[in-house]
Amino acid sequence: MSGFDLSLLEHDNLGSTIYQKLCEALMRGVFKPNDRLKIRDLAERLGTSVTPVRDAILRLVQDQALVLRSPRDIRVPMLTRAAYLEIRDIRVNLEGLAAARAAERATPPQIEQLEALLTHNEEAMAAGNTALATELNQIFHFRLAEIADMPVLGDILRRLWLQMGPLIADVYGGAGRTMIDHHYPLMDAIRRHDGPAAARAIHDDIQLASGPILERIDAEGIEARLQTQPETLVS
Repeated sequence: MSGFDLSLLEHDNLGSTIYQKLCEALMRGVFKPNDRLKIRDLAERLGTSVTPVRDAILRLVQDQALVLRSPRDIRVPMLTRAAYLEIRDIRVNLEGLAAARAAERATPPQIEQLEALLTHNEEAMAAGNTALATELNQIFHFRLAEIADMPVLGDILRRLWLQMGPLIADVYGGAGRTMIDHHYPLMDAIRRHDGPAAARAIHDDIQLASGPILERIDAEGIEARLQTQPETLVS
């Protein structure tokens, strides 16, 4: 959890605050697939008792963002290929809608904010700061829903990114330009206030990024199968 501020929390609404902190950590890729979370360790880092942390963990299990294998084995799941493809298709449609609406409504200051996020993302990638680049990528995508003024859509996307954020972060550093290249035609469309072009750019962005993500999922599946196969005796 390096690079993520889990500072001491106020006691008011403690459970909800911890839940939101852990949601942000998942969406921004602080946790990776197969990471094991220990309630007591989290409580110590948050400066609180184990009870509100346990409550937040159980909420995240209900959100399908965590898997409770046993009371002592809580993990970030690796998405299956089918689950990822379903989420990808939903994102293409929902984020495409948000991008189109954002392109139609974006004000000059909002466009400058998006451009600044893209510039900072480039700088983070050039510096090898994958954690920051991943965080900026997530903020960029969510900012589109905010500019579109579609809070319901934004809430749906947050739930999807809870499940998908750790996987995106796991491949972001090694995926190179595939994670960011289509943000440039998207910005061109937003500057022209061209909604359909913005939707197409988001479609291309998500589809292109799915390549390295699916490779990671498939590699995990192969490794899991190898581990479950009995050893072959060689005479």
